[in-house]
Amino acid sequence: MKAVRIHGHGNEDVLVWEEVSLPEVKDDQVLVEIKAAAINHLDIWIRKGIPGVSLPMIIGSDGAGVIAEIGKGVDKFNLGDEVIINPLIFCGTCPSCLNQQENQCYSMGILGETTNGTNCEFIALNQRNLIKKPSNISFETAASFPLAGQTSYQMLINRAKLKKDDIVFIWGASSGVGSFGLQIAKAYDCKVIATGGSKKKCKYASKLGADLTLNHYKDDIISLVKDYTKGKGVNVVFEHSGFETWSTSMKILSRYGRLVTCGSTTGPKVSIDLRYVFFKQQSILGSTMGTLSALNGIMNFVKDGVVVPVVDKVFSMENIADAHKHIENSNQLGKVVLIP
Repeated sequence: MKAVRIHGHGNEDVLVWEEVSLPEVKDDQVLVEIKAAAINHLDIWIRKGIPGVSLPMIIGSDGAGVIAEIGKGVDKFNLGDEVIINPLIFCGTCPSCLNQQENQCYSMGILGETTNGTNCEFIALNQRNLIKKPSNISFETAASFPLAGQTSYQMLINRAKLKKDDIVFIWGASSGVGSFGLQIAKAYDCKVIATGGSKKKCKYASKLGADLTLNHYKDDIISLVKDYTKGKGVNVVFEHSGFETWSTSMKILSRYGRLVTCGSTTGPKVSIDLRYVFFKQQSILGSTMGTLSALNGIMNFVKDGVVVPVVDKVFSMENIADAHKHIENSNQLGKVVLIP
């Protein structure tokens, strides 16, 4: 089969579409023929260099396809089943997994980072890493939401305990996690303030349902949020940037507000004035990936049309370098999808 692999870290030139061995299917695994995969910023970071990544590596976390072979111990799927791949690697037997906290598994990993991923023609996976694809969802759509969608669902529903009529602030609403977060918040009848880095991206956020859109490069975020909330601040801040946005995030957070974060793309080191945290009784919540309940939750939203994944552009895997450039140039609005 063919797959996108990296043998070293660097720019798009390290991405190689090459022949590799077809994976061996173990008794508890199925072989999935990939029909569509999607790119996340995680793929970019891995390509550039994340410590601990074993090389060579087939990159890619998200995917959807058809079951082409079944191990003799598999009892939940059949040949020809259309499936969505869960990018989270978990054991299913540790105390965290048994408590439905799969994203805290003692051996947690992510496809395309800790083991070979989805940018390939075939992948062998344990059946616990698959859910059945609803018939009304295309393969391209099915591949576009698992990692970002379950991350956003986990952040807002499972961690921040989103409530109807909360005012939610979403940084970078044109990103994968941002666009899903915005739509999830609107599904809960929340007011949403969303940011974008250009007029085009702010307009995109408005189309997704944002009640107020702000340019995070040009607008006075603190003043405009204060005006919109009549000085009270927002109930929830959806953070995934880190250093550059953290100070503003804390300043716009209301009394009893919840800041939930899943990333630090602009830097991990931030400062916190504890006086504001305890005086305003605020909560700072970390969130990583999502549980099976989060994946099923976002899938049901997509199936029912409550959340609509936006596929920005489809590339062939052979043209993976062009797809990465498209994302790194911030050209996309929505998800970039790959087909073998």
